[in-house]
Amino acid sequence: MNRIVQYIMFFSFPVVCIGSFSSCVNTKTVAYFPQLNNDTLNLSNTAPEPFLKKNDLLNIAVSSPNPEATTVFNISNPAPSFNSNGLQPGSYLIDSKGMIQFPLLGNIQAEGLTKDQLKDLLTHDLESGKYLIRPIVTIRQMNFTVTVLGEVAKPSVINVPSERISLLEAIGLAGDITIYGKKDNVLLIREENNKKISHRLNLNSNDVFTSDFYYLKPNDIVYVEPKKTKVSETSKAYTLIPIITAVFTLGIIAIDRSVK
Repeated sequence: MNRIVQYIMFFSFPVVCIGSFSSCVNTKTVAYFPQLNNDTLNLSNTAPEPFLKKNDLLNIAVSSPNPEATTVFNISNPAPSFNSNGLQPGSYLIDSKGMIQFPLLGNIQAEGLTKDQLKDLLTHDLESGKYLIRPIVTIRQMNFTVTVLGEVAKPSVINVPSERISLLEAIGLAGDITIYGKKDNVLLIREENNKKISHRLNLNSNDVFTSDFYYLKPNDIVYVEPKKTKVSETSKAYTLIPIITAVFTLGIIAIDRSVK
């Protein structure tokens, strides 16, 4: 019986070696920013202020020194805004014409403006129309999401309540890039002016910190490609496993018969 165990260990050794060999990767391709030492980087980019688009969902709140006068502007809007608790009050959906319907002011063009521009527009109209004195308007975009796909631990759609997220933060929330992901060729897909823009980013380079694409915009898609070694190693493994299994099985049968 001890002889059978020895032979089993003998035949198992090549399998373990092959598995270990196929899982080996170059550590230089695994690490982030190998060029980064004790450096100070001058960041030239800031989080971009995206332009509002059709179907964007906005939460708009109005305040002023006269709380009673502001009540009408903070009534729950029947726009189809839902979260885990149900309908959200104060939500405005930019319609197919790029408009929101605001109390007393009527239809307001929102598409093509930034949140700050829409805030300034509403503040001006409320004050110039003598609806409110010194009104304060705050706007939040409720549908700010980014998508991370490919060779990450948890591919997912990420909700961004703070309305600010960097490429590295998004990858971190997706569980980080696996050892099979290509850090030097991360694809970012962005929609602007009814066009799809694609850009490649190298996470092994310090230049990513000063890229205009370092901070993400709503609906950005991040895709991490698999390395070619993963594809080749996977195909080799599927080819070798049946052969090794057959040899292993025949070896056990031969040993068993010789013992008998």
